[in-house]
Amino acid sequence: MTPEEKKAFEDELYTYVGKAIYSAPRKGYDDVNTAMIRQWSEVMGDKNPAYNDSEWAAKSQRGHTIAPPAMMYAWTQEGYKVASEGRPADGQVEMVQFFDRHGFSGSLGTNVDQEYFVEAKPGDSIFEESIIDSISEQKSTARGIGYFFETYAKFTNQDGVLIGTQRFRVFKFIPPVEAATAPAQDGALEVPTRAVSPRGQDNKWWWDACDEGKILIQRCQNCQTLRHPPRPMCGECQSTEWDSIESTLDGEVYSFVEMHHPKFPGYQYPLVVAVIDLAEGTRIIANVVGCEVKDIHIGMKIKGKVEQVDPKTMLPQFYPVAGSAA
Repeated sequence: MTPEEKKAFEDELYTYVGKAIYSAPRKGYDDVNTAMIRQWSEVMGDKNPAYNDSEWAAKSQRGHTIAPPAMMYAWTQEGYKVASEGRPADGQVEMVQFFDRHGFSGSLGTNVDQEYFVEAKPGDSIFEESIIDSISEQKSTARGIGYFFETYAKFTNQDGVLIGTQRFRVFKFIPPVEAATAPAQDGALEVPTRAVSPRGQDNKWWWDACDEGKILIQRCQNCQTLRHPPRPMCGECQSTEWDSIESTLDGEVYSFVEMHHPKFPGYQYPLVVAVIDLAEGTRIIANVVGCEVKDIHIGMKIKGKVEQVDPKTMLPQFYPVAGSAA
């Protein structure tokens, strides 16, 4: 963009700040219900009796079960139909399309902050009000040149009581030209690498071990509870003291999906992404390879290997144990 084009672009872009995403508070398709709470808790591995044990909850100070606070955002989501039908038009969609028309077609969710004030319980209706709260000045990053925008959402129940709030930040950027389309020296197309693993203060040790061919599981030094993915505090006793054990990578398929769209650079298709129960008692998300998709089933015994999946990346991949495929 020339300086004049950039100014004209930003003049229009910043008109979206403060714009409501929905014309009216959006009501969740389903009221808070025990079935969705159970499914969420199973997938997350959260065994808090306040969520699913009705007998325990009846004897508690509340007298009833509650929804996990982190489910707050889930109740008002569009669901899987977005993949086939697209997201309905709203203020955020309009702004994203404006970005896309000007070449800022890359999208990266960078962080989300939630605050919880009141517990939601089965039978409650959840309503969401959202605005585009801020848009940054132009930034130059490793991903490309772009802008951060932040949405702010308030969630209330049927009585107008504030359940919680959420701030969600997204980076819209101009993707760099992919070198994958350039012929390699042997005449073949160069395959793009996978996304670089995010290595922060709380998980760099895990990725470093993976680079060395080991999968470690974090263990609380106070109560010995195992946890994955890595995080700074134990969910059982809130201790911040921890060590780790090495996984044997023996496991079985807890759930899985064959991904068709979008096709991510650096992956081989068909692509099976599975939630895997490790023998140590934790779960990990990884790819199942070495067999036909039709032969994969829930409960299938699998064995992991830490392998180099592209020139820069080591990851665990899981193979069927002999005789376990359907």
